[in-house]
Amino acid sequence: MLSGKSILITGGTGSLGKELTKTILARWPDVKRLVIYSRDEQKQFQMAQEYPDTIYRGIRYFIGDVRDLDRLKRAFTGIDYVIHAAAMKHVHIAEYNPDECVKTNIGGADNVIKAALDSNVSKVVALSTDKACAPINLYGATKLTSDKLFVSANRIKGAKNIKFSVVRYGNVMGSNGSVIPFFLSKKATGVLPITNENMTRFNISLSGGVDMVLHALDAAWGGEIFVPKIPSYKILDVAQAIAPECEFKITGIRPGEKIHEEMITSSDSFTTYDLGKYYVILPQVPNWKLDEYIVHFNAKLVEEGFNYTSGENSVWETVDSLRKQIKEHVDPTFKI
Repeated sequence: MLSGKSILITGGTGSLGKELTKTILARWPDVKRLVIYSRDEQKQFQMAQEYPDTIYRGIRYFIGDVRDLDRLKRAFTGIDYVIHAAAMKHVHIAEYNPDECVKTNIGGADNVIKAALDSNVSKVVALSTDKACAPINLYGATKLTSDKLFVSANRIKGAKNIKFSVVRYGNVMGSNGSVIPFFLSKKATGVLPITNENMTRFNISLSGGVDMVLHALDAAWGGEIFVPKIPSYKILDVAQAIAPECEFKITGIRPGEKIHEEMITSSDSFTTYDLGKYYVILPQVPNWKLDEYIVHFNAKLVEEGFNYTSGENSVWETVDSLRKQIKEHVDPTFKI
C-alpha cells in the first residue's frame, strides 16, 4: 500500500508518530519518503538517533508548526499521504491556555487542509479522540471542530483527487502523559492519586492505533470517522494492576474531565454503520453513493439511539489482562 509512496506525519515525534514510523519502515522498507514534521527540535534529534537517515534512506526530519501554513505547503511538496497527529492534547493545559489550544487544534487542522488542497496530496487521515464526542472541555471541543473541518473538506475539494478521513479512539496505552506511565512513575511513592473511583476509559494499544490509521489510508472513501471496537477499563483496576500495595488517594476530577468517555452519541446513530472490526460515522452528505458504500463494505446501520461509551461497554479489561498488556506495550520489565 505504501510502497513507493511519500508520507508525511504531523506531530511525528509523538507516541503514535513514532509507532507509525516504526511500522511503516518495517512493513514498507521501499517507501519513497517518510517525513517527520514537528516543532520540537530536541525530539527530532532524539528520534534521528533511533532512525538515522544514513540507514533509513527515505526518512526526513522537517522542523515546522501546523500553525504555519507556508511551512506546511513547503513540507507537503511531493507528498502522497498525510497523517495529521499534531495537537495540544492535555485537557487541563488546554483549559488554562485556551487560545493556544484553538490555534493548534483548529487553526492547525485548517492549515493542513489548505496545504493538502494546494498540493498533490491524495489522502489525509486526521487523528481524533473520544473527548471530541459530546465534549465538555476545550480540548474535546477543538478536536470536534477539527473532525468537522476534515469531514467537510471532502465537499470543498472540487475536482481534486483527494480524500480526507478521521480516526477516533480512546486512551492509547503507554502514550506520553497517559495514566499508566503516570501510575508507574508514582508507584515508588506508595500513593497513587485517583481522580474518581468510578472512572472508566476506552483502551487501545499504540499498534492498534497504527492499524486504524493504516486502515483509513487504505479503505476511506472520504468523510468517514472510523471508531474501533475496543475494551474499556476501570481506573481502580489499572491501579490494582500496577501497584496493589499502594494507597489509592481520591483527589477529585480535574476541570473538563468526564467520569466515562463516549465515542459515538445516540445522535450519531442515524449515520453510524458497523463494519465488523470498526464502526464508522458517515458524513451526512457524502460525495459518493451510500448504497454502493454499504454493499462494498457489507455495512450494517446501527440501531437508532445506539451509543458507545466506556462505562457501558460490553468488553472489559481485567486486572490480569492489564498487567499482561502493560508488560507487552509499555514496560517490558514490569512484573506480572
